[in-house]
Amino acid sequence: MSSELIVDELTGRASAGSIAVTAEGGTVTTNLQQGLAKAWLRYNGTGTAALTDSFNISSFSDGGTGIGLLVYTSNMGNANYNCTMGVGEISGGGNRVIGMSGAAKTLSTSEIGFKSFGTDFGAADQDFNCATVFGDLA
Repeated sequence: MSSELIVDELTGRASAGSIAVTAEGGTVTTNLQQGLAKAWLRYNGTGTAALTDSFNISSFSDGGTGIGLLVYTSNMGNANYNCTMGVGEISGGGNRVIGMSGAAKTLSTSEIGFKSFGTDFGAADQDFNCATVFGDLA
């Protein structure tokens, strides 16, 4: 028997900001809010650098070769959040890497900086740069 739940908002009963979800094995729970991405983005780093799509990102600026600076729409609760990143080149090939750019911008609750590198590990603009942010919103 299947069922359907249609709602506009979920609120925890014991704590408004905490909803426990039973995990796959049925014996443990996980916190729904902790597992949701709080921001994600994809930006084009070549040509005219610009966001191509995003969630919870209010602005993007090109900080120089390989550097993208992004500002959150809703701030993070602290600067100890997690960010996963990826970078790629549509044509060409070779290894590419991306990292949070401490030299370009210190990780903060309101913004984040990225720096991408080419095959020689020097700063390089890449065709696409992606990131997903997990943590607590303010």
